Amino acid sequence: QDELHRPAFPYKFKIKASGCPNDCVAAIARSDMAIIGTWRDEIRIDQAEVKAYVDGGINIHKDIYANCPTRCIEWDGEELKIDDKNCVKCMHCINAMPKALRPGTDRGATILIGARAPIVEGALLASVMVPFIKVEPPYEELYDLIEKIWDFWGEHGKNRERVGEFIQRVGLGNFLEEIEVEPIPEMVAHPRENPYIFSEEYYEEGD
Repeated sequence: QDELHRPAFPYKFKIKASGCPNDCVAAIARSDMAIIGTWRDEIRIDQAEVKAYVDGGINIHKDIYANCPTRCIEWDGEELKIDDKNCVKCMHCINAMPKALRPGTDRGATILIGARAPIVEGALLASVMVPFIKVEPPYEELYDLIEKIWDFWGEHGKNRERVGEFIQRVGLGNFLEEIEVEPIPEMVAHPRENPYIFSEEYYEEGD
């Protein structure tokens, strides 16, 4: 019972979930694992409602396009087009025109790891670990990822060290290798500061 209710982790591990990228519960800032609802197909567009918003006073270029992080929206006065491959799911256009734009139907979640918000030391925001995962019963893929994170962090984490601090200490590359997750571009928070390239050679048996 004690192991079940009080796992022998180095420190606490909070899991918070938000239904969409608006993240109203601030999971990305306040949890060790944030589960953010998202989609991976095209944003659904109701062109008639788009025109109704324009007639109601919305300036597509000023109010929507200018606030789109990747400028993936086009409006020719008759039809609204979205380049979904460049959409980063910021939710601005959907929030501004909820009757005209809706998330896609192929839905799942983005998993982010490593946030904390202490008062004294300063906040650490979560980083993308899995850009898209289907969150459906029996949730085996999600449970498997959590188990691998707990095993590695529990074995090598220091006392009172949150998982985000642990990743900073051991390095993201080593962490990904241990939990058996392939590195992907979505994990890059900013361009690297070290201009030199370091690589590791991996050899399979028989090479």
